[in-house]
Amino acid sequence: MSDPTVRVLRLLTLLQEHAVWTGPDLAERLGVSVRGVRRDVERLRELGYPVRSERGAGGGYRLAAGGAMPPLVLDDDEAVAIAVSLSLGAGGTVEGVGEACVRALAKLDQVVPKRLRERIAALSESTVRLEGGTSPVDAGLLTGLARACRDHVQVRVAYRKQGAQDADERRLEPYRLVATGRRWYLLAFDLARDDWRVFRLDRMADLHATTFRFAPRPAPDAAERVARGTAVEAYRWRAALRVEAPPETVRAFVPPTQVGVEEIPGEPEACLLRTGADELGSIVVWLGMLPWPMSVLEPPELLEELIVHADRLRATAGAAGGAGPGVASAAVDADDGAAGPGDGGDTDGEARRRPTGR
Repeated sequence: MSDPTVRVLRLLTLLQEHAVWTGPDLAERLGVSVRGVRRDVERLRELGYPVRSERGAGGGYRLAAGGAMPPLVLDDDEAVAIAVSLSLGAGGTVEGVGEACVRALAKLDQVVPKRLRERIAALSESTVRLEGGTSPVDAGLLTGLARACRDHVQVRVAYRKQGAQDADERRLEPYRLVATGRRWYLLAFDLARDDWRVFRLDRMADLHATTFRFAPRPAPDAAERVARGTAVEAYRWRAALRVEAPPETVRAFVPPTQVGVEEIPGEPEACLLRTGADELGSIVVWLGMLPWPMSVLEPPELLEELIVHADRLRATAGAAGGAGPGVASAAVDADDGAAGPGDGGDTDGEARRRPTGR
């Protein structure tokens, strides 16, 4: 790689890909000597990139944070991914970043080559965003929690439980952020309760990152914990049903944040389905969308509610004698999945789900 300009750009790309590079590793990647690497590093510094060098074991070259955001070097796939993410972020669940996303997208569109602009335009033109149902969170809260998760720093937050008027202070060891598409959740160890909890970010305020660092504990799987909490554990009624369909088939149909699907040992053509809601009627309505035979395991009140709804539907069908004129319908492909029985409440074991429709 003889062209100095091309080599410096390649060096910048490498420094952006990994935290630390040793001189010999960079020299091998760039096809120059270690002394040549030092010259290229100096060129980057002259251009304003804060390249730090550290001696000793574990040392090397790294790209540090500077006083201003320097230009980035992106490959084709990275540029397209960022453009698509920015377009979604302009109307997403992070409050206050929409305008910044639009400005950044305009800058990116100005400099990307034609071939990439066509790919980005094709994705944008063929994508429709269904608005509504999201719970925006503050961008500063989100980034602050992300840093605390990365640096293993204890935080204090004001947290308002569902239905409560006032918030109470929580001292947490934050571990993972989980995005479900509608909401953001945090898996954290609650120091006062000495247990793991999952918190909704849109119910948080007054984040304060302390100076206390913690040693990471063995943590549960964040995605699984959020899915289980939003599907079952946070609600008044918890239901379990046997479904006569393979687990992978059911998982492809139902949303993981609202329904838990478990394998039954020795029975590959059946599975256990768990869900929850504040009202049994919400579960009944949702179960009517599932296309497989099933049997209720618990609670017994759910079976009674199913019988009541079935009798009412039979009476309605008998009285109507079929759909009359002017009745419109909309078909939804089963592969799109079924909406769950509730709207996904808090999952720290203390809040409840409100019933909702599809």
